[in-house]
Amino acid sequence: MSEPSRRTLLSAATTAGLATALAGLPAFTASAAPRRPAADAPLPTGTARDTLWWRAPGDAHSMIEQGLPVGNGRLGALASNDPGRELLLLTDATMWTGGLNDTLDADGQFPYGRADFGSFTLLARLTVDIPDHDLSAVTGYRRTLDLVQGVVASSYVRSEVTYRRQVFASRPDDVIVLHFTQSGGGRYTGTITLDGTHGEKAGAESFGAALPNGLRYGAAVTARGSGGGVAVSGSRIDFTGCKELTVVVSGGTDYAPDAATHYRDPSLDPERLARTKVRAAAAHPAGTLLRTHVADYRDLYGRLDLSLGESTAEQRALDTWERLKARARDEVPDPELEAAYLQYGRYLMISGSRGSLPLNLQGLWLDGNDPDWMGDYHTDINIQMNYWMADRTGLSPCFDALTDYCLAQLPSWTELTHKLFNDPRNRYRNSSGRIAGWTVAISTNPHGGNGWWWHPAGNAWLCNSLFEHYEYTQSRDHLAKIYPLLKGACEFWEARLLTTTLPGTSREVLIADSDWSPEHGPLDAKGITYAQELVWALFGNFCAASARLNKDAGYAGTIAGLRRKLYLPEVSPKTGWLQEWMSPDNLGETTHRHLSGLVGLFPGDRIRPDDSTPKDVVDGATAQLTARGMNSFGWANAWRALCWARLKNAEKAYQLIVNNLRPSTGGANGTAFNLFDIYEVEQGRGIFQIDANFGTPAALSEMLLYSRPGHLELLPALPDAWAASGHVKGVAARGGFVVDLHWRDGKPISVRLRSVGGRTTAVAYGGASRTVTLKPGQSVTLKDLGR
Repeated sequence: MSEPSRRTLLSAATTAGLATALAGLPAFTASAAPRRPAADAPLPTGTARDTLWWRAPGDAHSMIEQGLPVGNGRLGALASNDPGRELLLLTDATMWTGGLNDTLDADGQFPYGRADFGSFTLLARLTVDIPDHDLSAVTGYRRTLDLVQGVVASSYVRSEVTYRRQVFASRPDDVIVLHFTQSGGGRYTGTITLDGTHGEKAGAESFGAALPNGLRYGAAVTARGSGGGVAVSGSRIDFTGCKELTVVVSGGTDYAPDAATHYRDPSLDPERLARTKVRAAAAHPAGTLLRTHVADYRDLYGRLDLSLGESTAEQRALDTWERLKARARDEVPDPELEAAYLQYGRYLMISGSRGSLPLNLQGLWLDGNDPDWMGDYHTDINIQMNYWMADRTGLSPCFDALTDYCLAQLPSWTELTHKLFNDPRNRYRNSSGRIAGWTVAISTNPHGGNGWWWHPAGNAWLCNSLFEHYEYTQSRDHLAKIYPLLKGACEFWEARLLTTTLPGTSREVLIADSDWSPEHGPLDAKGITYAQELVWALFGNFCAASARLNKDAGYAGTIAGLRRKLYLPEVSPKTGWLQEWMSPDNLGETTHRHLSGLVGLFPGDRIRPDDSTPKDVVDGATAQLTARGMNSFGWANAWRALCWARLKNAEKAYQLIVNNLRPSTGGANGTAFNLFDIYEVEQGRGIFQIDANFGTPAALSEMLLYSRPGHLELLPALPDAWAASGHVKGVAARGGFVVDLHWRDGKPISVRLRSVGGRTTAVAYGGASRTVTLKPGQSVTLKDLGR
């Protein structure tokens, strides 16, 4: 379809909104000189609870489970921290094969493979070989991830000299830095090698190439040493007798978030830009680069502080892997470890979601070019779960990557919807024959492409996530950006909904056309709960956006009328469960991983355990959740925990968090050596999938504070393990507030509310409620809610 034809698919309001929203979207481009802290500025220090540590480096053959992640939101790496052979597996969020993928097969599916849909892949491999520092020749090895500074470090002793190295990814300088030091009298001698992973011919300091889809990419490295020599030798860099060594690496692609340019920036030379970035950074001392990185990282990380109570001295004495094993073996709460897991999720969010594409199934980290499911963006839970914790835990700026992605993809999504959704091969096509707006498939890539089945309700779920970000931030600018997405999704559903009469009544309702309740049951069911709930929320969010922006009042009235006629799920007289389909029978798997029929409980909040929801509906949702069980994949456990938190069942929510902290061995579900979540795809084979690393912290946050616009509830699901005393400072609430909360003996003893745009809210605890009214920027402290 030509570019003029593509534009005709979008309304004038949509086109204007996109032009504003896409202007200045970030990519791998030249940037202004970073703001540098003072050379003597003190670095922040944390306590033992802010540091994860290990007694062994990562195995080069098991990096996805043992490599420690660093990232600047665009550029990432897994670091082995091996004394004799440091290995970094480098990634760029935009390093994707594949393309628009704008065809359907005979079964109505989009092709879904590496050759057509494409895959997230590695950018490069960096090795720093120090032959006489082989692991067998050193003692006292220790490896750390400092969550306060965002720095991976290691240390060891060789010949009575202590050697130290730091690895960090700087967003201001857009590079990854490795800094090698020693205590005095020691020297570093070895080689640095930068290799591509797609058969490129690499030079000693840089390489550039292009993928078959035309995406150009490049990477570069440079090194500086003191007290010795650094020189290029053939295809490597040699360093000899250095007291200190600084290695700087960067790279990227010519990807651009713009459908009009086919997601490319033809003016960009990634190899040349990478060389420019590493040389500019290497002109500064390593200490300056570190302080610049830490100041930038701390601006986000420092927004939330959490204590769930004190762990024992015996627990603190264990390294992180042994501590995970002890927690699972002894079944003794370890509140500092549990708090650190949330902070580790925040570290991954800051490291993986700033200034580029959003977090995919792999986040920003790979150990090869063949991730399962291509490391895609799954729109039926996974990409949404990745961002549930962002606003809740003080990382609202990290959410912008998801917003920017959806905006950049909208022209392509709209084009493909109009071209292919009503294709006769699509089992989910609209019975009406009408088409409008946009939707997506279950899988999406960054080139505007879809993969696998069409996913009609995917547009509603994405829009609801984007609108929830507005509820937290109260940003009118954000609402104006996403308005074209909201309106286009409503237009799609206006064309899709069917009118039917409920059996045994004269009542006419609107139901979704044939669909699949992800990812089980019949493929042709009408009125599935999943779609009904998501569309009900979408219509309400659009009407709220229309009112706030003073736009499209007439169309908002139309959508409000459709919303009033939407069928909403009933409780089955056979099972006692909230129905997932318009049937009294359970048509799927009882213990299925997805909670598609419970989206009205979480992430929605139409179903609430209070007087606003009929008791039989709450009981039906509880019964369905109970039937799903307490043991599943990490992301499924996280979703269950969030639902139990919404139902105020603290102990079940806590048990599911504990289940996700079980150490993964032999590929089993659980937490890996490096705290990545492992998904057991088949017996004996587990893979890394990052959504649980974000969904679990979101559940933990939801247990401490429930919010919706106009209502906050303190400690709705506080388990006994955290009840003695604790605090959370900087947790966000929908409606535009930030909360600092202290508790003792399971009761709040102090709560401070600060408005970031909110005006009035009820603050509730234990059946009591107080109304607070503030102006933006104002705060108030309440001290007697727990009495």
